[in-house]
Amino acid sequence: MNEPIICFGQQPSGFFPKRFLVAKINAAKNLQAEIGGRIVFFYHDSDADYRETITVMNDNFTGTEARLNFLQENKIQKKYSPLYAKRIPTGWKDDIKKQLPRFANQKLINVFMSVEAKTAADFCLDMYTKMGLLDGIEVIRSGDHSFRLQATELEGEYFADIEYEQETVRAQMINNKLQLHEGGGKYITLPNAPVEKWQKSPARDQRFIWMQSVIHCTHYITGNAEFDYLKKQDFPEVQFVKRDQIEEAELAWIP
Repeated sequence: MNEPIICFGQQPSGFFPKRFLVAKINAAKNLQAEIGGRIVFFYHDSDADYRETITVMNDNFTGTEARLNFLQENKIQKKYSPLYAKRIPTGWKDDIKKQLPRFANQKLINVFMSVEAKTAADFCLDMYTKMGLLDGIEVIRSGDHSFRLQATELEGEYFADIEYEQETVRAQMINNKLQLHEGGGKYITLPNAPVEKWQKSPARDQRFIWMQSVIHCTHYITGNAEFDYLKKQDFPEVQFVKRDQIEEAELAWIP
């Protein structure tokens, strides 16, 4: 028998990881302790939604909730660039450091300050690694060109990472047109241009089959909502396992 491949997926979820991501990691490690095999973290760093990286924490002194996030160098990056291309401006880390004593101990602050990554996705991944969360876990990134070239071809509607206003943006292919969603039903239609396979990534409904075409997992740890929308019957070779339940799942995990 082939060894089990235990997989879970997640976008970058804050410079301190959200508690639901830690719950997925714990579920994967607990399952590995039972059945063996290896764990793969499918890191969806090609998502463009800057809200994914909002870090929600409770103030240790006032008990109030604070929401901190990365800054970007310009509005195009903030709104349209994939998280792997959202560059962090100089001074952001020092500004955040001034606020962190309200939320975290000095050891964690020191880990935060040791991260030198220049983009939102890289910073999150380096932080999770230095916190020890990813020990023994293989990371595969959706923005990795080599992964995209191995994955099943995407046709019809998909996302494409292309150049716009001197930035890499995540445009959506809709009705054979590349578009950027401005919000409120409004779109910017971009000039037609050839799109290569290494530029493509799927919408939510195609993400699992695209991922699975390369990773071939035997077990998949889902989020609560993910468990409901995934078409599990299409993947009889996979055992779907709901993540561990955890209180205040959207809050940052502060050890």
